[in-house]
Amino acid sequence: MKKLFAFVLAMMLLMSATAALADGSLVVYSPHDADPLNAGIAMFQAAYPDIDVQVIAAGTGELCQRIVAESANPQGDVLWGGGADTLAGFPDLFQPYVSAHDDVIGDAYKDANDMWIGESPLPMCFIYNKTLIDEADVPTTWEGLLDESLKGKIAYANPAKSGSAYTQLCTMLFSQPTLDEGWALVDKFIDNLDGKLQDGSSACHKLVATGEYVLGVTLEKSAVLYADNPDIGFVYPEKNSAVPDGISLVKNCPNQENAELFINFMLSLEVQKDQNVTWKRRPVRSDLTPEGLCELSTLDLGDYDFAYAATEKANIVEKWNDLTVG
Repeated sequence: MKKLFAFVLAMMLLMSATAALADGSLVVYSPHDADPLNAGIAMFQAAYPDIDVQVIAAGTGELCQRIVAESANPQGDVLWGGGADTLAGFPDLFQPYVSAHDDVIGDAYKDANDMWIGESPLPMCFIYNKTLIDEADVPTTWEGLLDESLKGKIAYANPAKSGSAYTQLCTMLFSQPTLDEGWALVDKFIDNLDGKLQDGSSACHKLVATGEYVLGVTLEKSAVLYADNPDIGFVYPEKNSAVPDGISLVKNCPNQENAELFINFMLSLEVQKDQNVTWKRRPVRSDLTPEGLCELSTLDLGDYDFAYAATEKANIVEKWNDLTVG
């Protein structure tokens, strides 16, 4: 027992010394909602008070394009968040990194070349305002979004700007027997949006909550925050997807040591547990059981072609843009 106590004490002193030595700057790019984003940053700053952290918040697509534009002179250090299929579509933007928590993160949540690490699996949800729609009329399939009664009343983000909206777009494509049939579904969905698109996914659930839209396509982590709101409900659609949010080290970033500290901290037991308990985000660690969320095994998950979504991102977004303009 004395040896164990001595070991724990030594580890605590080592961690304290490491935190004390860590200083300098860190620039974090993130598409996360403000509350869990700020909570995670606050925990990091409490652990590393001498690191000056700057946060740039925007949609995943916008942040990736920013990293592309800055590639000759990188300004950001780490991208925290964004669908892993979007991150995998930009392999030249990131550099390999194996986290200190690699042993408790399954292979399904890690890039084969270590360009991204999953930090939270994200099922999709349809969120709806009960004061504006009868619950019996709420769609439970992607095809249900084509109902004419919902025309112009669906909050959906632009997949060219939002990583989660891109994953939702691909989920729609893969929900059909063929890609051609998937695009036929998407074409009709675009028509039912009636020209209305949001710049970021975080707006969708908020617009439904305020009654500006009847229904929104959103992420589980956003929908479950309204669990105690009697006016808001959500459903998991059939042929769903659960692509993880990822965290990546920006290639040639100016503050690599601090960026690595940040990645390890966000994947730590403490932060993963807080993000789950406080903000209802699913942990990616195998030693944590999610609280307040259904088991992934209970959802109807479709056959999501991750490789296709990653390698064909530019073409998929281009076709989406063509359809929205046309």
